[in-house]
Amino acid sequence: MSVLAVGLDVVDVDRIARILNQHPRRAMERLLTDDERRYCQSKAFREQHVAVRVAAKEAAYKALAGDGEGGFMVWRDIEVRREVGGRPVLELRGRARVRAEQLGVSNVLVSLTHTAGHAAAVVILEGDGPGP
Repeated sequence: MSVLAVGLDVVDVDRIARILNQHPRRAMERLLTDDERRYCQSKAFREQHVAVRVAAKEAAYKALAGDGEGGFMVWRDIEVRREVGGRPVLELRGRARVRAEQLGVSNVLVSLTHTAGHAAAVVILEGDGPGP
């Protein structure tokens, strides 16, 4: 197995907070899956948790898009989940999953970090396929 692609994204938490304040329901429904919404809404600083999920989705999109063929994915095609120990994992659904299969992706790694001001994510796609 080898690295097929890497995606990186950084999000400004204040920007996400403004979006959530202006369009709270619409933004949450558009950006997050049902499970992600429940998780973020349970947190004291929900904007940080939403921002890091947006960063992860953007990083995954960048890794999957490669040559531009992945441009048809939507926010909810990528979900940030947590394993029992708290480690984040990405679940690819719908068009994101189809794109990963086209690229020969067999494993997706994700690393997340956030502060009061910024959220960042790195996504690594591994597999035996041709890559993007």
